[in-house]
Amino acid sequence: MSSIPFHYIDLRAFSYVTEDEQRVEDALRQFLPEEFELDRATSEGHYGDRILILSARVENAQGIRTILEAVGDLADEEFARIERELDERVTENCEFFLTLDKQAAYKGEIALGDGITLRGKVEAYPAKKEHALENVEETLSDVS
Repeated sequence: MSSIPFHYIDLRAFSYVTEDEQRVEDALRQFLPEEFELDRATSEGHYGDRILILSARVENAQGIRTILEAVGDLADEEFARIERELDERVTENCEFFLTLDKQAAYKGEIALGDGITLRGKVEAYPAKKEHALENVEETLSDVS
């Protein structure tokens, strides 16, 4: 992967009161460079229960490459699904979205699912969805 066509990638996961915070952090770290600092924010659920929001914004090329290589470890059929759904996963604002399985990530596996949100701001000049789609498509072919 020569060039990284992303300005940044945000990763986010919620740790609900019924979950072990360390396990959620471990799951999120499956995608991050070593010793990357996580941001923590606390919110409140509908019934007043505590929700911890763990997030990270990766802006350097090597860190973004680490995340994309982890995504490249998806099973072939899941990777093909992303490619089929690419038009729905890239917005008019040149953002690329994926949701990844938090439970699988905790176990050291990479899978599509729920629990971890990946949002990448795609470089596109001019900043139009079709240019962003081309860049994401090229990047995915490089990591698969």
